[in-house]
Amino acid sequence: MANELERLAAGVRRFQEQVFPVRRAFFTRLAKRQSPEILFITCADSRIVPALITMTKPGELFVERNPGNLVPPYVDACVGEAASVEYAVAELGVDHVVVCGHTDCGAVKGLLAPEKIGAKLPAVGRWLAHGAEAIARLPSETELPDAKARLRRLAELNVVVQLEHLRTHPSVAARLARNELQLHGWVYDIGAGRVDALDASSGRFAPWPPR
Repeated sequence: MANELERLAAGVRRFQEQVFPVRRAFFTRLAKRQSPEILFITCADSRIVPALITMTKPGELFVERNPGNLVPPYVDACVGEAASVEYAVAELGVDHVVVCGHTDCGAVKGLLAPEKIGAKLPAVGRWLAHGAEAIARLPSETELPDAKARLRRLAELNVVVQLEHLRTHPSVAARLARNELQLHGWVYDIGAGRVDALDASSGRFAPWPPR
């Protein structure tokens, strides 16, 4: 445990001594305000690093992370994810919202065995209920007999469902109605470094950006 903390300390020290001084003017501007153009909703999985995947700089992405990149449907009493969405969309005025799932997602695997997850991790089990609709849309094992293919398709369907949930949020619905906001669905392949994006017209995911 001490070694992990020492590694963090070394990283902070390196940032303060080597990175920050070189980019002091940039961070001085950032300290005054933020103006991201994209709300990036993704999984809390430690292998997912939005700024690395997109090669963006501090201040360019407003990031919301949680297990399974879930977006609960809007209700008056909801907090957390709804607050992040509302702030990014209504206050910061982002132009795009990306919901980014990924391969080998523990939360998506949990959707396949909710009873087992709920018994061991009750809070996680309750949270995963927001992805249950994706299971209802998953093709049967006769259509997708391969376990890896089923998991991959479930990750895609989960992104589709969360985009639908996003549309129930008043701030999102209002900006969409005025054609001021665009929603995007991604699945990031950890092992291949590939991003597949949802084609809304066909409902299929294809490599993005196109080559």
